[in-house]
Amino acid sequence: MKTYFVDSFTNEKFKGNPAAVCLPDTELDADLMQKIATEIGFSETAFIRQIADNKYSIRFFTPKVEIPLCGHATLASSKIVFDTTSFDNIKFINCNNIELFIEKIENKIRMQFPVYDTEEIDVPKSMLDALGISEMINKRYNPVYKIILLEIESAIALANLRPDFTALINSYTGINGVLVTAISDSEEFDFHYRYFWPWAGTNEDPVTGGVQTFLTKYWVTKLNKTKLNAYQSSLRTGIMGTELLEDKVFILGEAVTVLEGQLIL
Repeated sequence: MKTYFVDSFTNEKFKGNPAAVCLPDTELDADLMQKIATEIGFSETAFIRQIADNKYSIRFFTPKVEIPLCGHATLASSKIVFDTTSFDNIKFINCNNIELFIEKIENKIRMQFPVYDTEEIDVPKSMLDALGISEMINKRYNPVYKIILLEIESAIALANLRPDFTALINSYTGINGVLVTAISDSEEFDFHYRYFWPWAGTNEDPVTGGVQTFLTKYWVTKLNKTKLNAYQSSLRTGIMGTELLEDKVFILGEAVTVLEGQLIL
């Protein structure tokens, strides 16, 4: 099976978020795809198959579970399709039959994702202690992806977080992850964020695009502007542009292919 490793939301190799992109010739069962994703070990592995012309099915697997949507693996998959075909726009269909429209714009890729709301939630002190958060501005919850959103006071405090992941898992059940965000301390970006998800994936995701389905709307409302620049302050770092347009969010980013090969099934 043709397989690629791609670093997403970066224009430098070994930065951003690595994803595997697999192109099976025939339909694979979910158990086999899960085993492959676990073997590879990246936060996400995408499996794409051409349906017709520029239309593809796409499925996402972490090392632990299948998830319905992943921004950086969608970007990685788009990079491979654009590099190996003559298409300048494509459409992915995910496991929930949501259509993702993707465009190539010069050296960047623009992805169109749905927009979701957040709601109020109570967060236990044990979770804040596990994250190392002493002061919090806001707390919200996205029920679609089962992700808690926490806004804290500064980008510096965000970058300095060193969570206790054992304590974090024990502090809450029934969620996929915790997203911590803060307003930017530089003119280059509007907000910073980090995503911790030991419940469903790895301890920390290097760069996370899927959370922009609700995080962009959160910051658009706070900052009163529709176009934003985001910085993920993980160890590998990542950057992306986002734009909110009614019930859609557009995510603009770059990706770099670092490996091409055959996975033997």
